Amino acid sequence: MIWTALAIGLAGSFHCIGMCGPIALALPANHGSKFSLVTGRILYNLGRAFTYAFIGLFAGLVGQSLSLAGAQQAISIISGVLILIIVLIPTGISQKLSLLKPAYGFTSLLKRKFSSLLTKKSLLSLFYIGIINGFLPCGLVYLALAGAVAMAGIAKGAAYMFLFGIGTLPVMLVVSLAGNFVSTELRIRINRWMPTIMVVIAILFILRGLNLGIPYISPELRQPGISDGSVICH
Repeated sequence: MIWTALAIGLAGSFHCIGMCGPIALALPANHGSKFSLVTGRILYNLGRAFTYAFIGLFAGLVGQSLSLAGAQQAISIISGVLILIIVLIPTGISQKLSLLKPAYGFTSLLKRKFSSLLTKKSLLSLFYIGIINGFLPCGLVYLALAGAVAMAGIAKGAAYMFLFGIGTLPVMLVVSLAGNFVSTELRIRINRWMPTIMVVIAILFILRGLNLGIPYISPELRQPGISDGSVICH
């Protein structure tokens, strides 16, 4: 199921243009070669991916702890249900809930860090900007974190979130290099498909947790200590 991280990142990258696009467009240029310009933009996006991987470590730790408690199937089902709720909840209700309000103070701190780094023109500063960017509150990141928890492992959780970041890289890289190459109309059309893709991924997580014995989709998970049916008498 780790491949779903790439799908979430790629499908959601057009949504990222709205939040992270202005930051990508404001990245300082080195006034050097085209190679250094592209390298700087890649470092910026890799910085975001590394931050996602760092956050994924903790999501994977939560999943691993629950898995050791024998709740591996439940984790996958709950993660799928959470993705469904986040995707299907009406926008009006989500705005009234104001789930991101506690993060507003933290966001202000990040913006101040952005201001100081944007004045610099080194390649390393672009990487740092990407790292800070990855901590910005984002509903799409929360969707990916639900999947990272379902991975039920620290390394797998980190890898899941890193792949999510890599999935957003192609579109965000082109945006940072070519500006608003995607028209608003096209972006709206693509974003209309995003909930459908997220629902499909959520259903896959739920099926995975149901332990139906379907290869690749819902493989049968054996509990530790349970053999293939043979009984050993002492």
